[in-house]
Amino acid sequence: MPNSRTYVPPISATGGSHLPRGAALINNSLLNKGTAFTDAERDSLGLRGLLPPRIFPMEEQVKRALGNLRRKGEPLDKYIFLAGLQQRNETLFYRILTDHLEEVMPLIYTPTVGQACLEYGSIYRRPRGLFLSIEDRGNIREVLRHWPQHARLIVVTDGERILGLGDLGALGMGIPIGKLALYSACAGVHPYYCLPITIDVGTDNEKLLQDPLYIGAPRKRVRGEEYDAFMKEFVEAVQDVYPGCLLQFEDFGNHNAFNLLRTYRDKVCCFNDDIQGTASVALAGLISATRITGTKLSAQKILFLGAGEAGTGIADLFTAAAMQEGLSEADARKCCWFVDSKGLLVKGRGDKLPSHKEPYAHDHPQIKDFAEAVAAIKPTAIIGVSGQARAFDEKVVRTFAAQQKQPIIFSLSNPTSKSECTAEEAYKWTEGRCLFASGSPFPAVDFNGKRYQTGQGNNVYIFPAVGLGVMVSQARIVTDSMFLIAAQTLAAEVRPEDVEVGRVYPSLSRIREVSIKIAVAVAELAWKEGLTSLPRPADIAADVRSKMFSPVYQTYV
Repeated sequence: MPNSRTYVPPISATGGSHLPRGAALINNSLLNKGTAFTDAERDSLGLRGLLPPRIFPMEEQVKRALGNLRRKGEPLDKYIFLAGLQQRNETLFYRILTDHLEEVMPLIYTPTVGQACLEYGSIYRRPRGLFLSIEDRGNIREVLRHWPQHARLIVVTDGERILGLGDLGALGMGIPIGKLALYSACAGVHPYYCLPITIDVGTDNEKLLQDPLYIGAPRKRVRGEEYDAFMKEFVEAVQDVYPGCLLQFEDFGNHNAFNLLRTYRDKVCCFNDDIQGTASVALAGLISATRITGTKLSAQKILFLGAGEAGTGIADLFTAAAMQEGLSEADARKCCWFVDSKGLLVKGRGDKLPSHKEPYAHDHPQIKDFAEAVAAIKPTAIIGVSGQARAFDEKVVRTFAAQQKQPIIFSLSNPTSKSECTAEEAYKWTEGRCLFASGSPFPAVDFNGKRYQTGQGNNVYIFPAVGLGVMVSQARIVTDSMFLIAAQTLAAEVRPEDVEVGRVYPSLSRIREVSIKIAVAVAELAWKEGLTSLPRPADIAADVRSKMFSPVYQTYV
């Protein structure tokens, strides 16, 4: 088993005397170079005759693959093509993803991944990652050992709350696969160390339960003590089989998401991207927006639509940032207001509030309608994390725009079909005055003679870089302060040319450069807070860069 503390995969993944030969080499996606194998490699490694005679360098392979990709009409067909490429030649896949991120990322992740998950059973070709079933209780360690590589990073979902699409059960596997692809492309985590896992504890989606082609267990979702015991075995098994592995919880339902984070955050190296990653990227956007408006972060009043993992996670991190500016915790929390399924979150509303909502129940008359809440609360920013498509309708946006010179509108729900409003609607209904960000990408908007290229408040700016920083420093746990410093570092990377076109985030074309800076800040914090026993390198930035995966072919002979 390879050393879990190294970033260089073992010999079988980088070349050398223990390479597989012939068809076994071609069928190893991490090692395969396809038609780029040289004559010497073909002779030495038993490849002669198994490949077409002509040798094509990677540059030519990229041209061919991009041509084939662009000939596909539908986004889902492009997703299937890219998934197939990843299965047979990961280096080429990541070259294309890294060099053409703005074109390809929407195809392997939001918004296309939502449709891919809905149809995952139909488009399933070859296994990727591990499916852990509730029937594997008592045997999880052995199942984990079936994975042929040594995981240092696991993204895991139980499929209960996939994007804004709800309970998709085992079909949710597209999410951890997509997230891990972004780790490698955007932050240079070597794909050898990445393991996507789907926990199949059933589904409460009746349509799936009645579907004879559903790939998961056709049973109702396990909950309560049985679920908690299964997850406890899983987390402990990961620590045993893959010591020091970073565990990212993804797209769990609200109750389990908060419970898992609360239970394990101080015990193992883990975080929840929906709570902490979303909070960090949203806070970064707010910091950027306040710099544009010339106001302090602590002077904001934010109205959230949606009070689940994402919304209260953003509010918690905002509270920490506002306290750094001098507010008390109580006053910082009073900057954050919520509208949930029962209306404005206020004290004495009559319903029992879960613990994550209680700090944000303020004294105010009850209001049922979001537009009325906007009129009454007079926020400086509205943030949609509800999964309610078009909830920021014309009445809401125009009411808000009438109150603020530069209204901040973050429509963060994914996929695009669930977005609270489009970029075009936001600019049109605010006469081009808004500062807009969305969870999924929107095309550029032309309004009143100006072109707006809106910022995408996507967690991809945060989780890969935070993960890289944690892995490089070998931090024992992941802290909220890491996500706060990540948000501040990301906001500092917004340039005047970004602001000029309406972005409150850096261009995605700079994602690797930005990820390095965030990873360095996170790693520095780990050493500062004593979260690692690893000796601090003299140059953390150089250390980070030296450990990043680059999608170039290795020379085997």
